[in-house]
Amino acid sequence: MENKLQLFEKQQVRSIWDEEQEKWWFSVLDIIAILTDQPDYKKTRNYWKWLKNKLKDEGSNVFSNTNEVVSDTNHLKNELGTICPQLKMPAPDGKMRLTDVADTEQILRLIQSIPSKKAEPFKMWLARVGRERLDQLQDPELSIEQAMLDYKRLGYSDSWINQRLKSIEIRKDLTDEWKKHGLKEGAQFATLTDIITKTWSGKTTKEYKQFKGLKKENLRDNMTNKELVLSMLAELSTKEISETTDPETMEDHQKVARQGGEIAKNARLELEQKTGKKVVSPLNAKQSLLLNQEHPGKPK
Repeated sequence: MENKLQLFEKQQVRSIWDEEQEKWWFSVLDIIAILTDQPDYKKTRNYWKWLKNKLKDEGSNVFSNTNEVVSDTNHLKNELGTICPQLKMPAPDGKMRLTDVADTEQILRLIQSIPSKKAEPFKMWLARVGRERLDQLQDPELSIEQAMLDYKRLGYSDSWINQRLKSIEIRKDLTDEWKKHGLKEGAQFATLTDIITKTWSGKTTKEYKQFKGLKKENLRDNMTNKELVLSMLAELSTKEISETTDPETMEDHQKVARQGGEIAKNARLELEQKTGKKVVSPLNAKQSLLLNQEHPGKPK
């Protein structure tokens, strides 16, 4: 399962790619928020609760696959009698929480139950998302191009986008190394990532996000160029050390994570000493973009 934030007219749609079934699962709440033009999370949730009850009372078959099993066994599987399956996605409080999801076919049927001027544009968007994913599976370079376009739409600079894409590549190399050693996505990946982050930056991932005033936003999408570079150095170093030492136990991997983070920490401390400026910044993406708009000629 691969969590991803998609963009429809600059509005985020939480989604998960199911590799086994080769299809997207979309957050029903996010789609309802778009179709109803209702950004308030609580009101959207109440509307969805009302709509679910209405559909059940009417005996609607909008979500006819009520026994469908989501392929990732780490997630909650759909049970008989529920209107749709649930998967863990980033919630407004930043935590991974179970939320109602639906596939493309189900979403198209759901749209028919919600009067909206955005219905047709959203149907076209759904079709494009599905087609792009299949194209990307055939040609991975297309996935990179799509990521660049998404970041550009959000207003990120070209130099930042290049750094971010490189950080994604390095992160994947590290997680591939972990998978090779039998480590599992979820708790083990999160534990090691937290160790790396804490070691090089002095903050856990949660503390780092709080420092930047983030909730559900992605931490790396809110890092400055300097922060991204040091994060990459920490993860690249961890991967290289892992390949050399061939750790066997989780304790061994934790030791390697600290060693990798230590290399980036030393680089951070030396840079701070030479420049007199802190690397870890409270700036987030919105603030950085605002600064760039106010001072377009001023470099980051």
